Amino acid sequence: MRRPVLHFSHANGFPAPTYRSMLGLLEASFRISSIAALGMDPSHPPTEGWPLLARQVIEHIEKSHAQPVIGVGHSLGGYLTFMAAAARPDLFSSIILLDAPIIGAIKGRLLAATKRFGIVDRVTPAGGTRGRRSEWGSLAEAERHFRGKPLFRHFAPEALRDYVRFGLVDDGSKLRLMIDPAIEYQIYRTVPHDLHKSLPNLKVPAGFIGGAHSDVVRRVGLSTMRRAGFAFKRVKGGHLFPLEQPKLAADAILEMTARLSA
Repeated sequence: MRRPVLHFSHANGFPAPTYRSMLGLLEASFRISSIAALGMDPSHPPTEGWPLLARQVIEHIEKSHAQPVIGVGHSLGGYLTFMAAAARPDLFSSIILLDAPIIGAIKGRLLAATKRFGIVDRVTPAGGTRGRRSEWGSLAEAERHFRGKPLFRHFAPEALRDYVRFGLVDDGSKLRLMIDPAIEYQIYRTVPHDLHKSLPNLKVPAGFIGGAHSDVVRRVGLSTMRRAGFAFKRVKGGHLFPLEQPKLAADAILEMTARLSA
């Protein structure tokens, strides 16, 4: 029997190849599909509410797969997977959001207000992205740099190595981040605030896997998704648990796909 396709969409700033330690554990069960670096295609830039980024996911699946896929996405990738499935349920057999909680109406209005008043950088990671270092002279220098940053403190060693190896590109004179920090910043500043309005359009089985210590889940909450009928599972780790606990994340995805297919 031919393996089903699992289309994976990555988090903001973390290109899909950097998840190799997790995705490699899923290859025995699925054919893995992904877009390497969301936001870097000039024809699908980050704009308010991310409609063109969601369109990029839809177009990739349309062109690459004849049968519905299992959509799995982490953070940004989870939201885009949800948006794509709500718009085109025919392209998906099920979806799994990894630490991408859907914001409800009240918190959504508050998020919209932060955009209107120009303070969205204070409530998203956008502020920390501005001025982020993006160039290094060698892989060893880059790894030392990332290893000393709090964001990467809990990464599995193999995930950190993959981030350094696959998250940077060589332009001939130096190594630079595959995802431009200016693009990463713009993605955070244009985060959708009204995704709850699309929940009635979701016609495929849906699951949510969250980090047990995720600050994002703590801030956003899960009540909106519970009312929408999502299946839930929590695993050890924070918001970046797929890179902190790749084996646990892969096992959770396998378990969730079985639940949703049943």
